[in-house]
Amino acid sequence: MSIHMMLAAAYLPREVINQTQKAVLMKIADSADDQTRLARPGLERMMAWAGVGEKSTINVVTELVGDGWVERVSAGRVGRRAEYKVFPYGVPPIPTTEELIERRHAAQRAPKNPRLARPGKRRKPSPPALTQQDVAARKARAAAEAKAGLPEGNPAGEGGRVPDGEPGRFPQGNRAGSPGETPSFPSHSSVLPTPPTPTADAAGEPGMAEGDQVARGCPKHPRPVGNCRGCGTNPRAGREQARRDAVAGEHGAQQRWLREFLAEQERRVADRNPDALARAQQRTRDLARMGRERSSNSRRT
Repeated sequence: MSIHMMLAAAYLPREVINQTQKAVLMKIADSADDQTRLARPGLERMMAWAGVGEKSTINVVTELVGDGWVERVSAGRVGRRAEYKVFPYGVPPIPTTEELIERRHAAQRAPKNPRLARPGKRRKPSPPALTQQDVAARKARAAAEAKAGLPEGNPAGEGGRVPDGEPGRFPQGNRAGSPGETPSFPSHSSVLPTPPTPTADAAGEPGMAEGDQVARGCPKHPRPVGNCRGCGTNPRAGREQARRDAVAGEHGAQQRWLREFLAEQERRVADRNPDALARAQQRTRDLARMGRERSSNSRRT
């Protein structure tokens, strides 16, 4: 049993070894000799210390060997335990209480997710304003920070401060062809008092003559409108109505062809056998009369 090596394994930081690996390493160190650092803990006892299964324990030992905490001297076989050497590259020192406190503070200062951490130190948030004097002092500090002057610095040969108002010239001088005063740039369209709507020019401008209006609205009306839905129609409804008209026209053409075909068949039968046509017509009239009489009898009853 080696208490010193077991304590050295117990104080390893969690950044380099997890809990399961630490438990298995402590068991191997507990079974090691103080002089040779050789140990034969046995698979069953390592499983009991770590609280995991056989395959997990074997994987943990393999990880310890790969990380350099343990060196496998001889492999285990039936009737003989495997032999390990603990800390083959040297036993790590046991940290003091001050080192443990500093380690804890460093872990608290470290970001939770280093990949998403900010590159620089975050600025401390300003305390909330408690009274009206705090608000006034904060405004005064903001006004003092916003000093009047040009971003490139004040022109040489003048006072340290630029008077309030727009400067008469830039420090690097006005551009060739520009007036002596400060040039102005056109404002953005979003600051206009009444920005134009997306369909403002659909029916033309209000001040334009009627002949100059651009026909961009519904083509079904002599005077175009801003939106085709303003008159109750839209292009989709027009296409659907055109499709329905085409279907109705095709159906009417088929019905006319069928009536002409039946009339032609009737003329052929009349030409070949007039008696059969007369009997068929008489049978049709008899069936119609029988249907009318049956309907009248049913109403009486």
